[in-house]
Amino acid sequence: MHPENYRAENHSADVCQAANAMLARHLGSNQIAGDVLGRIGALEVRLASSGEDVRAAQRLRYDVFRHELGLQAHSAVGQIDADGYDEACDHLIVVDTDFAGKAGRRIVGTYRLLRQDKIHLSGGFYSESEFELSQLAARHPGLRFVELGRSCVLPDYRSKRTIELLWQGIWAYLNRHGIDVMVGCASFRGTVPALHAEALSYLAAHCRASGDWSIRAVGDRYHTMDLMPVEAINPRSALGALPPLIKGYLRVGAKVGDGCVIDREFGTVDVFMVMPVKDIGTRYINYYGGDGQKLVA
Repeated sequence: MHPENYRAENHSADVCQAANAMLARHLGSNQIAGDVLGRIGALEVRLASSGEDVRAAQRLRYDVFRHELGLQAHSAVGQIDADGYDEACDHLIVVDTDFAGKAGRRIVGTYRLLRQDKIHLSGGFYSESEFELSQLAARHPGLRFVELGRSCVLPDYRSKRTIELLWQGIWAYLNRHGIDVMVGCASFRGTVPALHAEALSYLAAHCRASGDWSIRAVGDRYHTMDLMPVEAINPRSALGALPPLIKGYLRVGAKVGDGCVIDREFGTVDVFMVMPVKDIGTRYINYYGGDGQKLVA
């Protein structure tokens, strides 16, 4: 489960119904929805192909975030985590095909993907309230961006193979849509950057995006990540203190933006991740592009 991508809003019945109607139209026009993008054992990763799929992913998000983070946001229509971005996004889902539940299938993990060519439906990228993403995208007008968010996995399925399967799905998705850049927020628990001084300082010193790929936290929310002298940082302990999602992004070649943002409402310290696809390490392309690449063709 990755709470760093969690946000929730309350919705009236009319708003939820309207959003679901628009979502259905979006899914109906999505030619790759429902296709299997990766498979490991009984687990499959694919895109949501119906409103029912998306609502199941929203219920999963609600259950994980509510029970584990104690967040009490409630939708007016059912116990789901939903917002206005859902209708503009593709929803990557991991399904346990051996689960003897409804229709013999169970959604056990999810990731939300917002492509740049769909942000007119959402009013912009989700993380723009924290980081200067529009400015970053404007510096690369010929590249296609996708924003990753709202990721979570059921506790019983938090294994290496589930994470690998999500990355298989993401890699297949990137190839299907010709995506050039992945971006998104990731978080540390709590609202005190100093409690994560070594890890944040390590990111600032060794993993910061530069040049045309630099991105900064928005001015009134900016907090420095340079909290320790470089010579005082122990790389081993700093890496050990990083949240799993951030470590995963770094492994595939991601860089970090300048500054962190304190989200007091949701109790996190947020950093921004930038991942140009061309910079993803060859061994990860070969690894995640294995079975997933066959399914793209």
